[in-house]
Amino acid sequence: MIEKVVTLDNISLIDFLGVANKNIDSLAAAFPKSRIVSRGNEIVLKGSTSEIIQIDDILNSLIDHYHKYGRVTEENVQNYIAKEAETTLPVNGDASSEDVILYGTKGTSIKAKTVNQAKLVEQVQTNDLVFALGPAGTGKTYISVAMAVRALKNKHVKKIIITRPAVEAGENLGFLPGDLKEKIDPYLRPIYDALGDMIPYEKLQYYMEREIIEIAPLAYMRGRTLNNAFILLDEAQNTTPMQMKMFLTRMGPDSKMIVTGDTSQIDLPRNQRSGLKEAIRILTDVKGIGFVELSEKDVVRHRLVREIIDAYNKEANPDIPKV
Repeated sequence: MIEKVVTLDNISLIDFLGVANKNIDSLAAAFPKSRIVSRGNEIVLKGSTSEIIQIDDILNSLIDHYHKYGRVTEENVQNYIAKEAETTLPVNGDASSEDVILYGTKGTSIKAKTVNQAKLVEQVQTNDLVFALGPAGTGKTYISVAMAVRALKNKHVKKIIITRPAVEAGENLGFLPGDLKEKIDPYLRPIYDALGDMIPYEKLQYYMEREIIEIAPLAYMRGRTLNNAFILLDEAQNTTPMQMKMFLTRMGPDSKMIVTGDTSQIDLPRNQRSGLKEAIRILTDVKGIGFVELSEKDVVRHRLVREIIDAYNKEANPDIPKV
């Protein structure tokens, strides 16, 4: 059991809590396993980590609502409780959910937009280890992060771990200030952006402070056993064979792994083999491991991105016809 205190700053308590704290009582009724107590301008939450995160998310939404409209009603409370419940979908989505993976912070649905992205979702549902391969812009990392967030929200895992190798893509990390994690954080920006689309800011900070979501360089994975976690290795084409083997053997009970990479964008020294390429060759016939290949047809960024990738492929392989 954990405890969290939410402070109501610059808020009229009667307009927020309701007459005789009816709004808080309504919220408490939706989470009978947790304790929600109002003390002055503080609301004290006690319960399991997963429920406290949900309650905190609802309270933050209610605080935003108050600052916009000046008061909170019991109906508002019920609406935000229902909205929070909607973000948790079954692991095996059905037709009624229109293949929605989850709903983002702005209420937009996040789901596969191409056939191969849908294959990636299916492979993650049926396998504990999946390799997602393809060029930039195909959504392989975004869909993978969405699947991880859904697994966490549905309580199928207790944490998310996202990592990538610290390889300098034509740039020098050495001059940057800070330790290895601080140096590589800018390279993890796409991960932070994806998480920001899917989890409200304060809730994401809460997750990260408690290491429920952990984003770290691949070197930080050595020696660990990752239990009951959803683990994503991004930019895996820049792992060495030893790094890849080290990462794959971190997998513990009740965990899932996704490995994403683009074998056309390897930034390793010329004499160094890619751990991703080697893993694909060695593990192709292992049961329980899924492989999904995305192509320029799956690019979901600006239409020119697909044309750019196609043009580069044409330059490298003149005999391949244009898409």
